[in-house]
Amino acid sequence: MRTLIENATIVNENKAFSGSIIIEDDYILQINNNKQQPGVPVDKTIDASGCLVIPGVIDTHVHFREPGLTAKADMESESRAAAAGGVTTYFDMPNTVPQTTTLEALDEKFAIASRNSYVNYSFFFGATNDNQTLFDHLDTHRIPGIKLFMGSSTGNMLVDRREALEQIFRTARLPLMAHCEDTSIIDRNMEQARLSDQRFPDISLHPEIRSAESCYQSTSLAVSLARQYDARLHVAHLTTARELELFSTGTKITAEVVVGHLLFCNEDYSRLGARIKVNPAIKTMSDRDALRHALTDGRIYTVATDHAPHLSCDKEGGCDKAASGMPMIQFSLPAMLTLTDAGILTRERMVELMCHNPARLFGVRDRGFIREGYKADITIVRHTPMTVTADMIESKCGWSPVEGMTFGWTVAATICNGHTVYENGRVDSCRVGRAVDFR
Repeated sequence: MRTLIENATIVNENKAFSGSIIIEDDYILQINNNKQQPGVPVDKTIDASGCLVIPGVIDTHVHFREPGLTAKADMESESRAAAAGGVTTYFDMPNTVPQTTTLEALDEKFAIASRNSYVNYSFFFGATNDNQTLFDHLDTHRIPGIKLFMGSSTGNMLVDRREALEQIFRTARLPLMAHCEDTSIIDRNMEQARLSDQRFPDISLHPEIRSAESCYQSTSLAVSLARQYDARLHVAHLTTARELELFSTGTKITAEVVVGHLLFCNEDYSRLGARIKVNPAIKTMSDRDALRHALTDGRIYTVATDHAPHLSCDKEGGCDKAASGMPMIQFSLPAMLTLTDAGILTRERMVELMCHNPARLFGVRDRGFIREGYKADITIVRHTPMTVTADMIESKCGWSPVEGMTFGWTVAATICNGHTVYENGRVDSCRVGRAVDFR
């Protein structure tokens, strides 16, 4: 089957141009400018007049909660939310039940996704203090990398032994994605907060407990180890201006920022409370503005969501009781495009951060770009305002911190492997997601 996307403004590889795209089955057959006529007959035409056409978003940092935590979310529900948000590929984190720290657990996740995912998928393998011997058995063509919790983990995934850290950085053949917070500093701050409030510290203290110092100390350690052992390090969800000082362009050490940290700051705790409680914590307005600035100067390499659904009842209880995490995948692209309207970054740069660089960083094969011969993962967005309401939320948890916010853009259609999985507010019933190939 051949599909023509016509009258499009295509944003790809630092260019925006008027043109058309022909899809044949699951790959891109032709890319034409508007002066060129399609050279082959087509079966279906999509009129993209007034729309931007970009590569499907690759979200490299999500928590879809399956297996083991499916009351909150699962691969079926959250991949629906991804499709509705213009995301055609996601990489899921290992803190599920069981944790993805064994080869058997990794295989189980792939099996579940093969049955249930509407869009493409892969899974990070989780490092622990004592599972480094498994790294040599990981298929480097099958997974993006190894997730390393250097603070704030569940179960046994906190890697806090120096000898284990050094072995991980020394031996890992895959990119390391690190969650960096110093647990000893956080524990000390929490104890001090509890001394002043015997019930539980107020949510407004979250950025002081999970402080800028805890982030900086852990991130600086990760960067130091990566330099020492020449490891490929990607630091997840950077939150502070000070951490940005550790990064520069053109190195094997890169940083991610997530959409929530670009939208919110500590002033928003008063109205949103634990809805925006995440780890690392959302911090000051000056930190948020520094992250926004770093989107364009090269110090931030990717934008993801850290999509982490919880039930509403789990988001109660202040700093030490309320669950950390929020669902963001469905609205990340409209939010980022709204930041382009505000002049914070260009559309071309946004595509670089959300599509191209994720593919480059992890060596994704044949995705992340609009190129002839590549897989037909394509998102169409329309410059139409959209106010987020509860009834449009696809995530199983049923809420979002951006409810009531108005974005300047709407996802019109999401095409995954040549199949239109989302169009005009409806997710198609076909689950066409495939395991991603790497390197």
